[in-house]
This record gives sequence, C-alpha cells and structure tokens, in this order.
Amino acid sequence: MKAFTESNYMQAARNITLPFFWKGTGHVVYNGFLYFHKSDSVNEIVKYHIRNKTVSDRMLLPGAGRVPVYQLSPYTFIDLAVDEQGLWSIHADPDTGGNIVITQIDRASLAVEHSWDTTCTSKDAEAAFIMCGTLYVVYNSHYRGRSTIQCLYDVYDMISNEEPPVLYFPKRYGSHSVMHYNHKEKQIYSWDEGHQMIYRLSTKKKLENP
Repeated sequence: MKAFTESNYMQAARNITLPFFWKGTGHVVYNGFLYFHKSDSVNEIVKYHIRNKTVSDRMLLPGAGRVPVYQLSPYTFIDLAVDEQGLWSIHADPDTGGNIVITQIDRASLAVEHSWDTTCTSKDAEAAFIMCGTLYVVYNSHYRGRSTIQCLYDVYDMISNEEPPVLYFPKRYGSHSVMHYNHKEKQIYSWDEGHQMIYRLSTKKKLENP
C-alpha cells in the first residue's frame, strides 16, 4: 500500500465535463482518449480527447446494444476493453441466443477490423476481460456467490475452450460490475459492490499448437 500511495498514481485529480452521458460501465481510457458507449444511443461509441476536451470521432458498432452484454450487469450493453493487441468491444447477440461477440476496433479510425462470434453465453455472466487476444468471461449467480471463469475464446486459436483455466475469484462483497485488464501492469481492475478490487496476474507466453 505504501508503494502504491507514493507512486505516480497520486497525481492531482481534475474534473472533466463530457459532452454526453455514457451508458453502463464499459468505458475505457487508451492513449489519452476516452472511449465510451453514448447513453441515448443503441450502438454509438464516442472517442473523446481528454487533454483537448473534444470529441475526436464516433462510430456505430454493427449488431451491438440490443441486449445487455452480461445478464447480471443489466446496465452495460457494450463493454470496451484494451489489451496488448489494441482496442476491443464486447456485446451480446440476441440472434444467437445471447452469445457474446467480440470485435477488434482500430483505435485511430474506429474502423471495425474483425468480429468473432463466440460460444460464450451472456446468461449468468457478470463481467469479462480480454487479455492477449483471449476473452475470459466471468460468471456468478443471482445469489452472488463466488465468481469464476467458465468460458474463454481465443481469437488466435492457441488456447482451447475445452479445457478452460480453473480460476475462482476470492469471495468479497457481491459481484463484479466491471472488470478491465491493464496490459502494462498485468492487473485486473474491477468494481465489486462499490469497492475497487485489483487482481494481480501471473502469465506466460502462449505456445503454438504443434
């Protein structure tokens, strides 16, 4: 805790008034820009320049925003994520029974680079994060038990979903309303019933299939 409070994290805070409200908890900050789901839209993503306090770009994410991306987090319809590979979006598709779709987005132009239909369901999901091009979906129950990863999807086909990692999160307060992976610090930042939780990860390089 001492190292945390004495580090560069303790910079002077400043208030920034956004031109629009956002929807849900899926917003991210990436390379000086804030990306968020505009509140009064179905699928509009806004790119906001934090230093200049201006809107840099907007996009409509095809097929997104019709249903909550996670059943247990009903206010989030588009969840944005950042990892070593860049900017991603996560949403649920009602046409496939609520399965999760992930999309890689060019952070500069906001153009869709590629989308993947996953086999991970949004039912009983509370949050998800993307790390090294792999989606990890975290599930819970309506009774707010212990959160666990039960489904993953690797866009590079280097990790099999048939043998997902056995990963349980410590029982804390209730359930996660958001989980975002920080690829520089190798940590997951999350909110759990109003409490910020930080999970430090130990990772290793993926090995290509023989």
